[in-house]
Amino acid sequence: MIEITCPHCGFSKQIDPGQLPPDVKRAHCPKCRQTFSLQPGAEVSASTVPQTPPTPSRLEREDSRQSAAKDLPKAGFWVRTVATVIDAFIVFMLQFVLGSLLALMGFAATGSQEGDVGNVLMLIQIFGYILSFAYYIVFTGYCGQTPGKMAVRIKVIRCDGSQISYGRAAFREIPAKFISGIIFGIGYLMVAFDEQKQGLHDRLADTYVIKL
Repeated sequence: MIEITCPHCGFSKQIDPGQLPPDVKRAHCPKCRQTFSLQPGAEVSASTVPQTPPTPSRLEREDSRQSAAKDLPKAGFWVRTVATVIDAFIVFMLQFVLGSLLALMGFAATGSQEGDVGNVLMLIQIFGYILSFAYYIVFTGYCGQTPGKMAVRIKVIRCDGSQISYGRAAFREIPAKFISGIIFGIGYLMVAFDEQKQGLHDRLADTYVIKL
């Protein structure tokens, strides 16, 4: 219904829009007998205003995303173990090939004296650690998947359903996994028993590993 109000006397009346001629521009007040422009005096009643749902707040949206992420299928212990084995093999091959090249260049540059050999070997060891950390952090931070995880179709995400960042990936892969491993690997074994398949490092980093 449309409520038409006379601007002269304030008389108003609700009229079905279908009863109004399509080209009508003026109306005649039955009370004060004045003529007025229909557009300025026409007011839409509250019943004609479409009721749009209220915009959810930021906290409501976050709760909705967290609930949706919680319901996603999670990757279990064995499929994650397979992904870890694949990644470990790839990292080993990279360390072997690139480390060998680095050793050849180091020995060629420093000779084969005992002190120099020790320095080159230490450099290769440091390079291997850096390569390993970079492999897991870059892949996980970029898309939530290392090549091993891609092979078995699993992915790391935030517990609120958003993508994992490089900073969170670095925290998860270095200090959080170190803690999971230093307590006799119990942090990793938690994946097999936890309801959401989270290891200790997942809980510390606020992440899930989901199936795709």
